[in-house]
Amino acid sequence: MSLLFAMSVGLLAQSGEGQGYEGQNWTHYVRTSGHGLTLENAAEIVAGAAQTHIFGIEVDNSLTGYYESFMDPAEKLAALEKVTRLAHQAGNKVFVYTEGLETITSNADQKPHTFFKDHPDWVQRDINGRPAVFGGGDAFWIAEGDEDVWISPYAMEWRTLFMERIRQIAATGIDGVFVDIPYWMTHFEGWEDTWASFDEYTRAAFKAVSGLDAKTDLKLGDFDDPNFRRWVDFRIRTLTDFMAEVAENGRSVNPDFKTIAEIYPGIEEAAVRVGADVYQMYEVVDVVAHEYSAGGYTAAERSPLDWFADQVGMLSFRAFAGDKATWMLSYSWDNHQEVPIPEAMDNLMMAQVMVGANCWDARGHVMSGSNDLAHRTRLFQWIATHEKTFYRPRTPINPVGVYFSPQTRNYFADDYIPVFRGLAMLFLQGHREFQIVTPRTLADFKGETLILDEVKCLSREEGALLKSFVENGGDLWLAGDCGSHDQTGAPLSAEGGRAIADLAKEGGGRLAQSRGEAYYAALRKGSKNVATLREEFFEHLDARRKSVPAMRVDAPSTVSATIARVDGRPHLFLSNFTGLVAKQNAAQKPVKGVTVTFPGAGGQVYCLPFMGEVTPLKSRNGKDGQKVTLPDIKKGMVVWIEPQKP
Repeated sequence: MSLLFAMSVGLLAQSGEGQGYEGQNWTHYVRTSGHGLTLENAAEIVAGAAQTHIFGIEVDNSLTGYYESFMDPAEKLAALEKVTRLAHQAGNKVFVYTEGLETITSNADQKPHTFFKDHPDWVQRDINGRPAVFGGGDAFWIAEGDEDVWISPYAMEWRTLFMERIRQIAATGIDGVFVDIPYWMTHFEGWEDTWASFDEYTRAAFKAVSGLDAKTDLKLGDFDDPNFRRWVDFRIRTLTDFMAEVAENGRSVNPDFKTIAEIYPGIEEAAVRVGADVYQMYEVVDVVAHEYSAGGYTAAERSPLDWFADQVGMLSFRAFAGDKATWMLSYSWDNHQEVPIPEAMDNLMMAQVMVGANCWDARGHVMSGSNDLAHRTRLFQWIATHEKTFYRPRTPINPVGVYFSPQTRNYFADDYIPVFRGLAMLFLQGHREFQIVTPRTLADFKGETLILDEVKCLSREEGALLKSFVENGGDLWLAGDCGSHDQTGAPLSAEGGRAIADLAKEGGGRLAQSRGEAYYAALRKGSKNVATLREEFFEHLDARRKSVPAMRVDAPSTVSATIARVDGRPHLFLSNFTGLVAKQNAAQKPVKGVTVTFPGAGGQVYCLPFMGEVTPLKSRNGKDGQKVTLPDIKKGMVVWIEPQKP
């Protein structure tokens, strides 16, 4: 055992990092970065992870991503066995990156055998038969002379071999596999509008379930065409089923084996076009790693509005995940000379931990390295120290429900996403507790008010659950166009739409104008009436509520607030975006004088400033409850109240 590796074992053991907590697995406590793996550098990787407080080590040897190792994986499997043994000796976890539907043949221009030369029928194609084959310059990771192919998930000979490789990876004892790019080819230049793939295997599979020929029986890109909508659903279901099969094969060897899907589309239209829908993926994998940005690709490029949009996306992912972890493979800084690197790194990780997402540090826009290794070490050490605060399960207290409709997004994305995003931002900027509710969680929603804004598509099952919600005393609000289409996107009769409207009248009311749409439009324009729209919305909401909110927060609208119960205690997670200027300034203006009032009296209030220490706060009791004035908020802060001891 090398001295460096022996020291790493001691470091991790002394820190207590990586110790699991009741009811959760290790994926909830990951802080990571990428590492290129060989047989020679395994010990160095494990030692470096301990020194920088990484928990959950990502290693990358692209076993299925290169044609040569896909066909002969022995050397790369040996490297996985070695790094797994060393990581486990150090008390850490380790998972391996590999490609899903993409494979590269290196130096293909000098070889008689390449993936495409050997198996042209396995490759995805556009509707005109053009194969999804690329070369140097088509993407930054494809070298000159290499051949890059995108594979049909219905090429069953390939799929059988791929699943064998997954089982072999699991047999090394490694803790999980991180599968990148399980995508239909629609994201390279010239392929954006192809809605691929139209290879013979995929066409046959679609015909078997629909009776339709994908080349001739649908209007490509036309969401008014029911056959095209069936194609959209088929593509999403195909990639979800593919990842489910990956997970099943891994668990067949090791029941504790974790499957992580790396997905860049989030809640927006890209999920439909690429076919990788994280709402569906979360049901079949253990973790989704989101290579996500909602505006401003790196933290250094983001405006305050970008940050709010990003948090709406992350909170949606947390809602989709249920009791699973959410990892964020996002980027902090990529040669933005006006922005100090540590500021950008701080903002990225602050915004993530405040919504309960796990952090991934990387250099530039790749998966490995760091823009500032020493600062990463400080960040990860602080997160490790306070990991229970951020990653123990968060449960609702007394939320207003904001409904997310995957099917409405699938067929009406351009209309729906700005509305949903605006409604969620109303609550974040109004510092009110809300819960994103989905078709999967609707039956279990316990709040008294539920808002559907521009939710065009509703299934019969959703309608029945909404009816039950109203019959049990729930306050149902509908805004904009709700319930005008079924779950397939087919228009309903006027009677169907009226039934939903009548249900809203029984339980609450129908708001003629979409509140989310108006608010988001005002934010984007920088309108002066943003505050008025927010105040009017909450006045209307408060006038109807029967119960008292979990807490009252008085803060500027440039501060984002999420509220939840953690280990039985009400918590407030604050993110400060005041004064940020995209590409110019990543140092927030500190916010002074924020007050928090907890209903009732009794208990000690604490705060945890981002990168600071837990501090008790003085509070005073009044007619509205126990009120505390917070210290200046620089980047972010957590606030909670501990009950009085008997």
